[in-house]
Amino acid sequence: CEKEPSSYMWIYILLGNMLRGIGETPITPLGISYLDDFAKEENVPVYVACLHTIAMMGPMFGFLLGSLCAKLYVDVGFVDSGSISITPQDSRWVGAWWLGFLIAGAASFLSAIPFCFLPKSLKKLGEAKKDKTSRYSPVIMPRIFQCQLVCPFLSDFYASLKKVLGNRMYFTFLCCSLLQFSGFIGFLTYKPKYMEQQYGQSTSKSNLLIGITSLPPVGLGMFLGGLIMKKYKMGIIGATKFSFTMSFLAYAISILHFFVGCDSYTVAGITVSYE
Repeated sequence: CEKEPSSYMWIYILLGNMLRGIGETPITPLGISYLDDFAKEENVPVYVACLHTIAMMGPMFGFLLGSLCAKLYVDVGFVDSGSISITPQDSRWVGAWWLGFLIAGAASFLSAIPFCFLPKSLKKLGEAKKDKTSRYSPVIMPRIFQCQLVCPFLSDFYASLKKVLGNRMYFTFLCCSLLQFSGFIGFLTYKPKYMEQQYGQSTSKSNLLIGITSLPPVGLGMFLGGLIMKKYKMGIIGATKFSFTMSFLAYAISILHFFVGCDSYTVAGITVSYE
């Protein structure tokens, strides 16, 4: 058979996601360090909670946007909508998945413009005459780019990484975070497909339900956690106990998922024999 023509659009998607990741990665680590250096100590938990809450609002609006785009046919603008004989409920329907990339890309570009007007450094509150530079402060970034030799930077990075991973509390917290995000991402990834297959919902409605039910409680929990830490002025030990208690309750409630579900479809050759 003659080889079918293949599309190379996945290369553009790959490069686009790579650029997006490069641009988004510094916001969280440097943003938290920036808040920790230049905000009042008692206000830092609330500011960090706001940062994470806003970060959760993005996926929520992303699911809502995906729900809207999934209602539009993949070739919207290129074909007559009246000539399409299938509906979004049809398994052959393909939504305009590419439209969300254009809208989100334009929004990301516009939201990045204000970052160009931020100052290179700030004086810490109450210490206007005292220069305080943090290891992760944005002040160190020009020094990295001005350095012509890569080896000293890598050596310093290795020493810092070894010191950080040698902290038992941080390493334990890192392992817990990996478990939490692994479970959360798996849940968020396969839940829409599960709803489509088990309950006969369209892709558009599944994304809509996920966006308005799963993510807002997570963002609300992050914000409330920051308020609680500020109100009770928790230190490192108090915050650790608080985190352990909330994580334990979350895992205990998650066990209930084992008792909720639907019977599998009868599929010849998979769940039952062909006979």
